[in-house]
Amino acid sequence: MIEDTKIAVGVSYVVKIDGEQLGEFSSCDGLGVEVVMESREEGGNNSFVWQLPTRLKFPNVKLSRPVGSGTSQPILAWISKAPNITPSTAVIEAQNAIGEKIAGWQLSQVVPVRWSGPSLTPDQPKVLTETLELAHHGISGE
Repeated sequence: MIEDTKIAVGVSYVVKIDGEQLGEFSSCDGLGVEVVMESREEGGNNSFVWQLPTRLKFPNVKLSRPVGSGTSQPILAWISKAPNITPSTAVIEAQNAIGEKIAGWQLSQVVPVRWSGPSLTPDQPKVLTETLELAHHGISGE
């Protein structure tokens, strides 16, 4: 029997680092894993080339959201520890418009790579956004 599937429409992403909430983000890019393959040719075998898995490669995760009152403080407090930071565990939860958890992912050995704030230009009135980029060494479903 197939369970009812909840569909994430109007989704937001709640991010926690070692249990401390960084808030909600409106976009999340880079969740994934790549199996790096090595090609090996076998002498006397002209019909194919062996494709052997060698290691896993995890892209950086980029989270973006509109800037609001106090949205940057928890991120900047965490990043300010970067020279002495220990790898953390991050949890990213996708939520629908009414706050129900749709799916979740846990990232291991997370370190901050970059935070970028909004471009403050008076000639383009638009929503100000901030982006947080995270490097990690593993992903699992939650």
